[in-house]
Amino acid sequence: QVQLVESGGGLVQPGGSLRLSCAASGSSFSRYAMGWYRQAPGNQRELVAFITSGGTKNYADSVRGRFTISRANAKNTVLLQMNSLKPEDTAVYYCNANTVAGTYWGQGTQVTVSS
Repeated sequence: QVQLVESGGGLVQPGGSLRLSCAASGSSFSRYAMGWYRQAPGNQRELVAFITSGGTKNYADSVRGRFTISRANAKNTVLLQMNSLKPEDTAVYYCNANTVAGTYWGQGTQVTVSS
């Protein structure tokens, strides 16, 4: 069982920045593929970014060039740096871990981009 706890969400003005953090339990974090997803009201959950155990990264087209995913294996943490935020980035953001034992989700953190 892997527990994921997100933090760092909040209200920010368009053009602003936020950094989301996800802390994971377990001793095999370095082996997990980690991702960030988001879900806006009325929409399906969508992939925002992921990072493999080897450090390969990929991004949704809508956030490429603005968001950066990174991981700190020594701290069992994955980060999502979000810059140049837009109102359409407003959503609940979820951390995701893919392990050999299964897929796990955090409880989500709200990000609201509004003036």
